[in-house]
Amino acid sequence: MVSELERLRREAEEQVRAARSSRELSDLETRYLGRKGALTQLLRSLGSLPPEERPTAGRLVNEAKQALQELIERRRAEVASTELDAKLKAERVDVTLPGRLFRVGRYHPINATIDEIRRVMVGLGFEFVESPDVELYRYNFEALNYPPDHPAMDEQMSFYISDGVLLRTQTTSAQGRVIPNRKPPFRIAVVGRCYRYETVDATHNHTFYQVDGFMVDRHVSMAHLKGTLDAFNKAIFGPNVRTRFRPDYFPFVEPGAETAISCVFCDGKGCRICKDTGWLEQGGSGLIHPNVLRWCGLDPDEWSGYAFGLGIERMPMLKYNVDDIRLFYDNNLRFLEQF
Repeated sequence: MVSELERLRREAEEQVRAARSSRELSDLETRYLGRKGALTQLLRSLGSLPPEERPTAGRLVNEAKQALQELIERRRAEVASTELDAKLKAERVDVTLPGRLFRVGRYHPINATIDEIRRVMVGLGFEFVESPDVELYRYNFEALNYPPDHPAMDEQMSFYISDGVLLRTQTTSAQGRVIPNRKPPFRIAVVGRCYRYETVDATHNHTFYQVDGFMVDRHVSMAHLKGTLDAFNKAIFGPNVRTRFRPDYFPFVEPGAETAISCVFCDGKGCRICKDTGWLEQGGSGLIHPNVLRWCGLDPDEWSGYAFGLGIERMPMLKYNVDDIRLFYDNNLRFLEQF
């Protein structure tokens, strides 16, 4: 038994000294000192020895176990130090190297334009309200004085969901929802998506953004409308831009006007962008039609108002010389990263 003990002790000590990781040492500790380890099993076999040999053999086995445990602990401390050095070396960071820049998202030019519009309109005294994208026929057309034979009434011009329900074709539909529930005077603005059955090309899309503004008060005139739009255009396009009104027809205003701004590229002198006219079309406007006021429960002899609607994509197209509206919706990072 003594010779077996010496053999196990030498074998265990050699393997402990050769161990290169904490995991190897744990395995060796289990193999020799665990409940079913070699030295533990040797200790349990003492009962097979003559009584007079048992004390000496037991002492030798316990001394061997203690010596091996101490050797394992010393080797574990050495290995732990080596493992820590290796880990620190592997995770070392060279603070002299340039940092890695995080990829950040960019603000979409349409969203940036909407924020700018909100800032300007609030500064002009307008309150923004929400209007649903899925709209009722009565608000999208009926409340806005559209005659039954108007081209916009054709289903081919609108996306109908069911009878009397469609995707709004204009944010002007908010008038029929807001005016009956407000007591004049007030100034209201709406920003949102509009949907029309359009052939998609460089200047048209089936989905687009629009901002509508309308005011109701006593003695509102076209002068108030032009003053508001002129202040708005100067804030968006610069202090030198000029605003032009020309007569036009829209069912919900009377008189109606097509608004335009002096070309921001040639300062009104004429260029390829403005087709040598010096002007860029902007949108429709006018005084709210008396029939719209009556539909909303207001007496047109007492109250009057103005309204205007402007396409939002048109604004960044003019500011940044973008010649294709589809670029805003293609999600091409090469295009969007320029803003």
